[in-house]
Amino acid sequence: MSSLQNFIKTFALWELLLGLRLTLKNLFVKKFTIRYPEERTPQSPRFRGLHALRRYPNGEERCIACKMCEAVCPALAITIDSEERDDGTRRTTRYDIDLFKCIYCGFCEEACPVDAIVETRIFEYHMEEQGQNIMTKDKLLAIGEKYDAMIAADKAADAEYR
Repeated sequence: MSSLQNFIKTFALWELLLGLRLTLKNLFVKKFTIRYPEERTPQSPRFRGLHALRRYPNGEERCIACKMCEAVCPALAITIDSEERDDGTRRTTRYDIDLFKCIYCGFCEEACPVDAIVETRIFEYHMEEQGQNIMTKDKLLAIGEKYDAMIAADKAADAEYR
């Protein structure tokens, strides 16, 4: 009996009919469309996007070159070189992030003891030329300065959430 049913289903194109039934069922359902540049979907304050390096209120960079972010990065996207200053503190001379390697996991942000590296909610960026995927220390600091208010608000919202 089972083989007879399989034989009939094969020639009746049963799987095709099931697919068409599903298509017809969803044909008249109201669609949910966002017209992207004009309309935006809600975004979590914990979204992980473009990286930024932060500064203290007095203008000094926060990064103390502990290299925790470089060590914890699973994609090996972060490269840090450092040197010791005259006052005995250590600061970075090179802080590069390869955005093509980065998987935006947020481990670098979590590992940083001084909240120097953060991932902003910025997701609208692109690269047009070769080498623009490498975010240097100067670029990261510029992003941190430009979006400092947004980063501080996100940090406060995240602390409130926890």
